[in-house]
Amino acid sequence: MHRFTVAIAALLGGGVAPMYPQTDSSRARGDTVRLAPLEVRVTRGAETALRAPARIGSVDSAAFRGAQLGNGLDETLGRIPGIYAANRYNPSLDQRLVIRGAGARGNFGVRGLKILIDGLPQTLPDGQSQLTNLDLGLVDRAEVLLGSASALYGNAAGGVVSFSSSIPADRWAARARVTGGRFGTRRGSGQLEASSGPWSGRLGLTRFEQAGARQHSATETSQLSLGVNRLVGTSWLLKGRYFFANSPLAENPGALTAAELARNPDSAAAANILRGADKSVRQHQLGVSATRNWGGDGQLDLTVFGLSRDLDNPLATAPPGPGGPTIGTFSRIDRLVGGGRLSGERRLSPAVRLGFGLDAQWMRDDRRNERARSGIPLDTLTADQRETVEELGPFARLHWEPTGRLTIVGATRYDRVAFRVRDRFLADGVDQSGRRVMGAASGSLGASLVIGPAVAAFGSIATAFETPTTTELVNQANGTIGFNTDLGPQRSRTWELGLRTVGRWSVTASLYRSAISDALVQARERDGRAFFENAARLTIRGVELGARWRASDQVSLETSYHHSDAEFSRYRSRNGATIDTLDGNQVPGIPRHVFRGVATVRFGAVEAEWDQQIVSRFFADDRNTLPVDGWGVGVTALRIQLQGALGRTAVRPFASVANAWNRRYVAAATVNGFGGRVYEPGPGRWAYLGLEVGWRATR
Repeated sequence: MHRFTVAIAALLGGGVAPMYPQTDSSRARGDTVRLAPLEVRVTRGAETALRAPARIGSVDSAAFRGAQLGNGLDETLGRIPGIYAANRYNPSLDQRLVIRGAGARGNFGVRGLKILIDGLPQTLPDGQSQLTNLDLGLVDRAEVLLGSASALYGNAAGGVVSFSSSIPADRWAARARVTGGRFGTRRGSGQLEASSGPWSGRLGLTRFEQAGARQHSATETSQLSLGVNRLVGTSWLLKGRYFFANSPLAENPGALTAAELARNPDSAAAANILRGADKSVRQHQLGVSATRNWGGDGQLDLTVFGLSRDLDNPLATAPPGPGGPTIGTFSRIDRLVGGGRLSGERRLSPAVRLGFGLDAQWMRDDRRNERARSGIPLDTLTADQRETVEELGPFARLHWEPTGRLTIVGATRYDRVAFRVRDRFLADGVDQSGRRVMGAASGSLGASLVIGPAVAAFGSIATAFETPTTTELVNQANGTIGFNTDLGPQRSRTWELGLRTVGRWSVTASLYRSAISDALVQARERDGRAFFENAARLTIRGVELGARWRASDQVSLETSYHHSDAEFSRYRSRNGATIDTLDGNQVPGIPRHVFRGVATVRFGAVEAEWDQQIVSRFFADDRNTLPVDGWGVGVTALRIQLQGALGRTAVRPFASVANAWNRRYVAAATVNGFGGRVYEPGPGRWAYLGLEVGWRATR
């Protein structure tokens, strides 16, 4: 390992450690070098994976670089128990990502969770996240903090997902990958990285096109990622990151009724076709960070970032006023986001470390809604307003090891989130401007006890909060946007107990309970627009089990299972002139049982994988009248890849068949969809082939 790599390893504390032992990527792939993993950082402090007093899961580059298509979180994060990644196969909407129930109500974007890419937040100050910048082909590792994390991350931190890329170590390396298959799927990507002295960098380009598994679901996306790193001495690391994404086409097929699903699961909602439901987005994000290492005494991280996003979004939502089968809403959003993150940790004594930090973020949306015909705006305004959100959150974290086997970690934080809407459309005679300030204090206390050479028990209690997003605040049931002054934040209290082991047999088991008050519930949805209210108290109880067994270099098995019992402990829902009592009903969108099993067998240069996922029955509405059938024995994906070389060129052909047995199943659901439009079917059998080639020049 050359001098630059040694310095980087020292600066970052040796890298990050997986929850389970991972395949040696340097042996499995000729074009990749990985540093030895030792620590996890998603806790905003240095913690070993064994001793962390919280549930942490991880996925390393072997999963991201396998024979997957690389276009969905369900391929990778779904392997971690406690995570339900529902691929909606709708390019206009992000996947639904659910961690211990958090995020289940997100019918657009990712809700209730914090998402980071190389330390840059993809979560806006109002709590909504987008995956526009995420190129899974460039991810080397994902760490997940499961459960309430507001004491560290603030608003909407029901879980945290941190994606990261490694620091290039070779003099130069390049990789190109092409994939093609059914449903008009075409994906091409290239990556170039290099290092010289204290400098290193990486450039990535990706192009994805698909005709779509359903009617009216075509998409085109291009992504560019640029990373530059500069080592200053042996104590400072400077990093610059730039992401660009352009998606001029992302058709929205919408959800189906039960009758439409039975008749033709590949169809789209008629209104979405007639009104041209689609999305076009261009997004830039730039971030610069500096990391200062104090040897074994701590670390300081400072990041500043900015984001711009232009969105043109033809909706199937009927606008106010005279309508028609082709008359919808054309929504334009011009977004600017800026902010900074400070996080540090300092050793006060051999047994005590103090962590501290501050997150500040600001967002401005200029939103204009117009009447549209077949997705083409008619230059007739129905709304014009500026929405701003400001978030400020200082926090402190204390790490104490009173004995060599016991670790205690406590954290506290206060967040202030201010919303402002300025109505610039006064032709309706009503000024719907407004301002809301929502503040909350959060805390957590956790402990872990090492009870064997590779065995530890852990437990924690935590509080969290989640504000409405600006989109939820401005969508009102009367069809206008304005400002909903009745909507406030939800709050939760969670406890968990768990056990983990590491080694050839790696096992994790945990038990948790969350109580949520003033829950933000999607009361109704109409033509793709959802309306929310603080209407319920929820109780979520869960069990999570995961195991990884590496029998030999040739055979490994990974399994995960989680059971979720999520119900309304108190819920009164208005139904016309009456009030329905829904106490005891299941919370929609959360399956009771989710199982994932991945078996990998290697025969010399050939690697074969069997991936089985089972999701149980759940409901798509609060009243529990719209069941979504489970997947029975499950949906199977089969993958095979061959490691080879042509001279100094690494060659890896691969093939995969998703839904190998061509099962009909519902992949996701639109919660409380209007008129029973809740079913989002998964595709049938889906085969694709790919080839990856790589080159590397070592020192």
